[in-house]
Amino acid sequence: MSEDITYKKVNVYETDADVEQISELGDKYIEFLNKCKTERACVRYFVEKAEKNGYKALDFKSPLKPGDKFYAVNRSKSVFLGIMGNDPEKDGIHYCVAHIDSPRLDLKPQPLCEDSGLALLKTHYYGGIKKYQWTALPLQMEGTVVTRDGKTIDLSDNDYTFCVTDLLPHLASEQSAKTVSKAIEGEDLKILCGSVCADTEESDKVKYNVLKILNKRYGITERDLISAEISFVPKLTASSVGFDNSLIGAYGHDDRICAWTAFEALMNAKPSGRTVIVALVDKEETGSDGVTGMQSAFFDMVADKVCENCNRHIANYNSKCLSADVNAAFDPIYPSVLDKQNASILGCGPTITKYTGARGKSGTSDASAETMAYFANLFDKNKVVWQSGLLGKVDAGGGGTVAKYIANRNIDTVDIGVGLLSMHAPYEIASKADVYETVRAFRVFMED
Repeated sequence: MSEDITYKKVNVYETDADVEQISELGDKYIEFLNKCKTERACVRYFVEKAEKNGYKALDFKSPLKPGDKFYAVNRSKSVFLGIMGNDPEKDGIHYCVAHIDSPRLDLKPQPLCEDSGLALLKTHYYGGIKKYQWTALPLQMEGTVVTRDGKTIDLSDNDYTFCVTDLLPHLASEQSAKTVSKAIEGEDLKILCGSVCADTEESDKVKYNVLKILNKRYGITERDLISAEISFVPKLTASSVGFDNSLIGAYGHDDRICAWTAFEALMNAKPSGRTVIVALVDKEETGSDGVTGMQSAFFDMVADKVCENCNRHIANYNSKCLSADVNAAFDPIYPSVLDKQNASILGCGPTITKYTGARGKSGTSDASAETMAYFANLFDKNKVVWQSGLLGKVDAGGGGTVAKYIANRNIDTVDIGVGLLSMHAPYEIASKADVYETVRAFRVFMED
């Protein structure tokens, strides 16, 4: 009787789940993380894998036929992949939407400077970070430069290591007295990049030597840095964590863990005849603005193509979407900001989040009872281990996802994702079991 009327979260390892399959899938995801630390790298990876699975670049001038597998790349930093169904208007479209950008340090347009015999690069942090976590940390360069003559150059290079320095504790009494948010100022996140003087008449000899290296290695000049996207990300290897290797530690789980699981599900899904689209977008960490973010009209451009023989507005009304983004897993070291009963628990499967936002549910779509019931029943029917969870206690803070931008298009949407420890830190923690069940959740949705 009690089992029929109560709800309890279930740990994946307490079910009959295949532990070997969980481990193998986790290792496959780790391999992806070590290859893809920026949006551009993710798009290249997804397109390469999709083409091997029979997907072709979407031709906006030619009609789509049921069963066609397609992808559409938006400016190298977001990608939509899908399988065309029979009748998008009648059946609706099943969307999975995730983002592939992560917090990092971006170079300013004129970054290179010299001070006291050291060459430094000025940065502006991207996304929500704790600035102190980015000091005394090995960093690697990832980026793209478009030169004055129009040549595009890839600056991704693992041969070099960089860092932001920190103050020694012996002299840090004033720094230690500051609040965490003020201990390291944004303008002080300068990247150490050289100390050798060049043989030159220039006053900044160390800076000039760095420019000589950049020019010899990549063929670029200081002027070319203005037309560049160069980021610095943690030079850390994604790996299994714990004596039992059940966890994954890595940079960029948020939100590549949801992007990869959605992509993996799509590559193995056998849709029932309904149109399925996986959208992997940019700029979520800064508000989803811009041409590659979720608020871009590119979403409508792809949807218009899929619905060119029907009414897209009716198709939207009949569609459903899983807004796939991570959640804050309950951390027993920091219990005060989370309502444990309504928190994501590592190892209990993907977390369905009815609403995110802050200050009275501001900035969220707040999924309806019907939408919640559809997904809960779908996952139960297919024996997917899942859980319900929210992002922290009321008024403890909060955050948003892309869900509201999809819901604003009149598409029933709910948030779902993997719970993380140390979210937005340079090294985040996820559960391999949650990766496994999240792939299963996406796949049953695509095949429903």
